[in-house]
Amino acid sequence: MTVRRTLPQRTRSLIGAWCFADHYGPDDVAASGGMDVAPHPHTGLQTVSWLFSGEIEHRDSLGSHALVRPGELNLMTGGHGISHSEVSTPRTTLLHGVQLWVALPDAHRDTAPDFRHHVPEPVRTDGAEIRVFLGSLAGSTSPVPTFTPLLGAEILLEPGVRVTLAVEPAHEHGLLVDAGEVGFAGTPLRPAQLGFLAAGSGTLTLTNDTAAPARTVLLGGPPFEEEIVMWWNFVARTTEEIARARADWAEGRRFGAVRGYDGDPLPAPELPPVALKPRGNPR
Repeated sequence: MTVRRTLPQRTRSLIGAWCFADHYGPDDVAASGGMDVAPHPHTGLQTVSWLFSGEIEHRDSLGSHALVRPGELNLMTGGHGISHSEVSTPRTTLLHGVQLWVALPDAHRDTAPDFRHHVPEPVRTDGAEIRVFLGSLAGSTSPVPTFTPLLGAEILLEPGVRVTLAVEPAHEHGLLVDAGEVGFAGTPLRPAQLGFLAAGSGTLTLTNDTAAPARTVLLGGPPFEEEIVMWWNFVARTTEEIARARADWAEGRRFGAVRGYDGDPLPAPELPPVALKPRGNPR
């Protein structure tokens, strides 16, 4: 599959508590084979699955069995430890979406695992259609709980529109452009580019000056002040925590089992022989 690792990158590790963004597709499943991610573990994070096209079957060690469809949120809390699999369904012909991670704050890193499914109602304003899957925007609020204040929304812009949205001034924001060309607070962004705006403004202005519609994903939250250590599928604070999580997965502890997946779990890669470097944002 075509995957663009959009976050983290050299100049920015987090936007609010958002610590990871994979932007993938669109891929013809007949050519790529689609998605088939065997059972694998997570700790210290929440995963957010959001599709533009296609369908993915989710199974996890809590016994959850759900489908991810366009415009529907699947949020999984890893916390102390969970495992899951993700497989595109036979109905899928074109696979396209984003996979996002949220770092859990230190006080909640060891929370119990959980799974939520939510279908946000679209709201329309000034030539934009907005689906708020986490947080609040444009009068719409997601009921899905998070452990830090967050904003996550898909925003579709009609051709030739300028939209100004009220946002929380204490939040920093990132805009990922999936399709079209969009001005974000005066900065032009092309497809697959991510724009960043520091905290301090109570409004965000998006423009689409082209004759084609545009699709974006807006992420936000207050600056995350904790440094994190990310390796494989784990978010922690030290190399020692990562090593314990890896050993627990390899030895069949902590993460439970995923029922219904046809195949073996993913083996953990070898840890590098040096301490893992904590990630934080530049001051």
